[in-house]
Amino acid sequence: MPTVIALTGGIAAGKSTVAGIFARQGARVIDADKVSREVVEPGQPALHEIHETFGDEVMNPDGTLNRKALAEQVFNDPAKLAQLNAIVHPRVRDRVAERIAGAPDESIVIYDVPLLVEADLPQPFDAVVTVSAPEQTRIDRLIAERAYTVVEASQRVAAQVSDEEREAIADFVVDASGTIADTERNALQIWHQMAAAYL
Repeated sequence: MPTVIALTGGIAAGKSTVAGIFARQGARVIDADKVSREVVEPGQPALHEIHETFGDEVMNPDGTLNRKALAEQVFNDPAKLAQLNAIVHPRVRDRVAERIAGAPDESIVIYDVPLLVEADLPQPFDAVVTVSAPEQTRIDRLIAERAYTVVEASQRVAAQVSDEEREAIADFVVDASGTIADTERNALQIWHQMAAAYL
């Protein structure tokens, strides 16, 4: 069995940067967001179920999912969000399990799962790594890098659990509050600790 390590962190904390650093060290990275997009592609059962549940307004004319319309329906409605998660999460879990099963025994698989705490997933992980950066830093990054307004950025950060909650379930914490070079140095220290423990 490969070693499976969950990588989590708040929006704009630096998860993708850290995942890239781990990949360059030889880890196989599975991106939960990418898998969740794959399971709602045209022809997939999840897309049909979303269409049935949320109506024509969440579909584009070409038969693809209108993510913006779906987000508007579920973002402030916990019941609808729970419905969406019940459709998508089991299919994501199944696809991720297939990918993990296909990894070599003597390898580290990094499962990049932003909503690890929120999704309350069962913990089939050998370890959990949290990427951490202060809320204001993440808000500033969303404004600078993704063209969010101050209000949008603040809402997105506030909608997620706190870094303290993420760190409570973490075996390792990567400090990503500084420059990319600082983050890389911190991530490599964690990588070497994990490699010593699991490889």
